[in-house]
Amino acid sequence: MTGTVVVGLDVGGTSTRAIALDLDGRRLGTGRAGGGNPTSHGAERAAVELLTALRGALANVDPAGVRAGAIGLAGAGRLLADPAGRAAFDRAWHDAGLACPYEVHGDALVAYASGTAGPDGTVLIAGTGAIAAEVRDLRLDRVADGHGWLLGDAGSGFWLGREAVRRLLADLDRGHAPDVLGRQLLTDLLGSAEVAARPRDTVDTLIQAVTRRPPVELARLAPAVVASAVAGDPAATGLIVEAATHLIDSVRRIRPTGAVTPLVLGGGLLTGDTPLAAAVRAAAAGRWPHAPLCTAGDGAAAAAWLAARDLPEATDPAALHALLVAPVR
Repeated sequence: MTGTVVVGLDVGGTSTRAIALDLDGRRLGTGRAGGGNPTSHGAERAAVELLTALRGALANVDPAGVRAGAIGLAGAGRLLADPAGRAAFDRAWHDAGLACPYEVHGDALVAYASGTAGPDGTVLIAGTGAIAAEVRDLRLDRVADGHGWLLGDAGSGFWLGREAVRRLLADLDRGHAPDVLGRQLLTDLLGSAEVAARPRDTVDTLIQAVTRRPPVELARLAPAVVASAVAGDPAATGLIVEAATHLIDSVRRIRPTGAVTPLVLGGGLLTGDTPLAAAVRAAAAGRWPHAPLCTAGDGAAAAAWLAARDLPEATDPAALHALLVAPVR
């Protein structure tokens, strides 16, 4: 299989990553660029970032030798349904010198494939947002949550930040002094942990500070909640337990009790050494005790593997996954 090259991209709202691999697992090049999600940035801007990342990955690779490629991104269906957006991505692909076809996959499928080669299973992602998805024959089937900050994303980074601020507001309404987490939030949002002589003045200022910003920015408070939980703060610990319950409930909507297929955990809140990851793992192990619990890895390498699976020389997908994806994780 030496000589066959595949390309994979993991396209997110804040960064775009590309990787070129041969089918013996050698990393031939990587590239990185800014956020390339067409939903967040528009297709033309996203295509520019896509091209930048591709050129980095192909700096020492002859594009003519690339046999297949795949792109993973949130909102893949919207891109595929938008002729202008798909045309912009096609131009970027060809401007990088690539003549091979490429596929576009949802980020949930790529996250799943970065954790396991199993064709059937479930993926749970918790980062800024939260979503669970059932995978059948390496295709997304049923999906739970992922409804966005206004209607869902329960247990996500946004949810943690919003709930922490809501509890702080309730404490101030009651005339209670903010706890450790509350003081941290006041400092982060207002620059000071001091509460006005009339607490309602602090409440009003806090509300204004939050509502002047895009709602999704509440997710940036999640690390403060996690850090407070690590330090043993009861309020933060309670939020972590509640978030884990929400996330497992999302999985339960689409995954039968007693399922033995892999469950892949993805997103920054579940792939790192966080109390939320520990709580979700414990709850998942209790509900699906015989299922492998896997951690999502390199999305760009997983996208490359998804592309490589369709090549005639890729006769053993599991072995190929071990070569392409596992070493990069």
